[in-house]
Amino acid sequence: SAGTLEDVRARGELRCVVSTGIPGFAYTDSAGVYQGFDADFCRATAAAVLGDANKVKWVPATGKTRFTVLNSGEGDVLWRNTTMTYVRDVDVKLTFVGINYYDGQGFMVPKSLGVKSAKELNGATVCIQTGTTTELNLSDFFRANKIKYEPVPIETNDEARTNYLAGRCDVYTTDASGLAATRATFPTPKDHIILPEIISKEPLGPAVRQGDDTWADIVRWTYNATVAAEELGITKANVAELQKGTNNPEINRMLGTEGDLGAMLGLNKDWVVKIVGSVGNYGEIFNRHIGVDTPIGLERGLNALWTNGGLQYTAPFR
Repeated sequence: SAGTLEDVRARGELRCVVSTGIPGFAYTDSAGVYQGFDADFCRATAAAVLGDANKVKWVPATGKTRFTVLNSGEGDVLWRNTTMTYVRDVDVKLTFVGINYYDGQGFMVPKSLGVKSAKELNGATVCIQTGTTTELNLSDFFRANKIKYEPVPIETNDEARTNYLAGRCDVYTTDASGLAATRATFPTPKDHIILPEIISKEPLGPAVRQGDDTWADIVRWTYNATVAAEELGITKANVAELQKGTNNPEINRMLGTEGDLGAMLGLNKDWVVKIVGSVGNYGEIFNRHIGVDTPIGLERGLNALWTNGGLQYTAPFR
């Protein structure tokens, strides 16, 4: 039976499971084309496997449907702000192959509510996406602090935005990055605050179906390549020049100038050149879509390179 790599190549496109819409991470632009941080990792995967970052079929999925879509074979890889957890890894039978964004669950409220802490939310109505880790985290936090809340279940981020702005819930809770992304789309973002409490660990990253180790390696090392490229100073602008050869053996191995690491994955020698030449390195992807100079305005924080005090760290290419 053919593996996922063979299926993708025979089809000529990568089916990438993404969010139904989160600004900065995965959303459709005015031309109906998916853009964002997660979307570019889909493109990076397509560039590695097919040599063309544009050969992506977007498969939008909600928090409830994303795992069914992946495990049923409707998608080849899930790049969709998804938290790695024990149950998802073991019982849902996914294989997580990296953490491309370290996050945590937070709370957003209107300034007019006069609240400075999540512990002041007794009796609040809370918009929360079903089928996500945020449901259990929310329940645990309120129970531990002996305060009550009324959940307002929603399916998508757009639905949460609509309900929150219409005043149907006092609070919106999700990953802090998602709160910042959603707030950036409000008519008056400054009228809303993200409370200081971060109540969980949310390691977000790509997942594939269990049972295809080669495909898992391809997605894992696609992500690793973007991190290593940033660490080694390989950028979208200079990758073609560096491909001609450098004094750094690891750069030469990554770019196919020395040896053939790509062949070990069933990929072409220049697979990393295709990735970085298409979407840039990890820092370029981050800064372009969600960094401090974008409307989302996120600091690198935990997602800085390990050399800068962050957690982004990759095994070496050797």
